[in-house]
Amino acid sequence: MIGRHPFHLVGEKYMKAVADAAGGIPVLLPALGDSGDIEEVLRHLDGIVLPGSPSNVEPHHYAGSPSAPGTLHDPDRDATTLTLIPRAVQMGVPLLGICRGFQEMNVAFGGTLLQRVHEVPGHMDHRDDETADLETQYGPAHDVRLEPGGLLNTLAGVDQIRVNSLHWQGVERLGQDLVVEARAPDGLIEGFQVRNAPRFAVAVQWHPEWQAMSNTFSRALFAAFGAASRERAQTR
Repeated sequence: MIGRHPFHLVGEKYMKAVADAAGGIPVLLPALGDSGDIEEVLRHLDGIVLPGSPSNVEPHHYAGSPSAPGTLHDPDRDATTLTLIPRAVQMGVPLLGICRGFQEMNVAFGGTLLQRVHEVPGHMDHRDDETADLETQYGPAHDVRLEPGGLLNTLAGVDQIRVNSLHWQGVERLGQDLVVEARAPDGLIEGFQVRNAPRFAVAVQWHPEWQAMSNTFSRALFAAFGAASRERAQTR
């Protein structure tokens, strides 16, 4: 809501990353819920970024316990993306999931989520300081270990990178046909790809869109997504 009216919005940082680092033209796809023909929409898209959001996937989608009071939800987005994700993969539409998008992709493939990672014994506090300035909130927070021989490992050219961390929720059980690509020091899954996807289908828990052009790995990640999207455009 902005004022008393509902809006469909996407953060500028995602659009700039798509334009500058992926070389694409960002177009907002509204959360149509059950009212839109998702397959028809997918026929006209070259690639999809599933961005982060203040809202969380409603836990009934993965048989989770009710959310804590005050948790934000977006049922129309859930209805749109949880249907769109598996069909997009089947149709060869490149996907890049970020933060909420990472969690959506896990749920779409039958996985479950931890709703409050910082309260789970053995896990770090992955939240940011919401009272800090943006540079601090989105600053490097911890390392992630990249799975040897994985796509992210190949893109990075190293076994470990440092990332930001601004999330409460995380993967509890990994979805079917998803392959781990990165883990935090506490073992929490921070990156995966879809096994045997016909094109790029990758998700990360951190925010590579933040100042993407100044981060070597972020540029490589978005460039790979952009290349897959251009390939899709040429064959579509």
